[in-house]
Amino acid sequence: MAKHNPANERIKRAYFIYLREARRRNDASVDAVAKALARFEEATAYRDFARFHREQAVAFKRKLDEMTAARSGGRLSRPTVHSTLSALRSFFIWLADQPGYRRKISYSDADYFNLAEKDVRIARAIREKPFPSLAQVNHVLTTAPADTDIEKRDRALIALILLTGARDGAVASLRLKHLDIEEGRLDQDAREVRTKFSKTFSTWFFPVEGRARDILADWVDHLRGVLLWGDSDP
Repeated sequence: MAKHNPANERIKRAYFIYLREARRRNDASVDAVAKALARFEEATAYRDFARFHREQAVAFKRKLDEMTAARSGGRLSRPTVHSTLSALRSFFIWLADQPGYRRKISYSDADYFNLAEKDVRIARAIREKPFPSLAQVNHVLTTAPADTDIEKRDRALIALILLTGARDGAVASLRLKHLDIEEGRLDQDAREVRTKFSKTFSTWFFPVEGRARDILADWVDHLRGVLLWGDSDP
């Protein structure tokens, strides 16, 4: 059985370009759409998108309920199912307006990818996530080993996140020039830092108890004074 359809690959490539250039989607968003389309194609034996019928959408929804997640091995979560179907609905709405597909696909056909209202409510529900207490984080900071540069770095990263609440993607892309220890400020410049929605903003240190600020300051002093790193170094 073929693992791809040349006609589908061509139109998918055009759609991905549309998402990046016209809709300004980032690579992670486009990859999620590509994964949704791959799931659908596999379920339909890579049938040409031009032969799409609403019954395929209905059958695919049933198959999604039987699919398992690669990481957990359990059934796909409602948010995952919802995002997959939403990506497919948007794709087929776009496809219905493309040359070669207009007479074969109607906009209303895409609506068959919609979930039941109760499932949408479940998928969109905001759930509280467990997180460590301030006392637990401070315990880690005071007991974590700090003999090697790697250990010092890891401890300083925990201190930085505690002080600023910065996201992991942003932290991984920071440079020394973005951090002002004396002012207690982190400048998240979207030209260089991977911020959410590419927004530029400054974060002032939270007034937390413990040694977090001292640990971070010691690490910055070590980078600059011992390792001789400059402003543009990470």
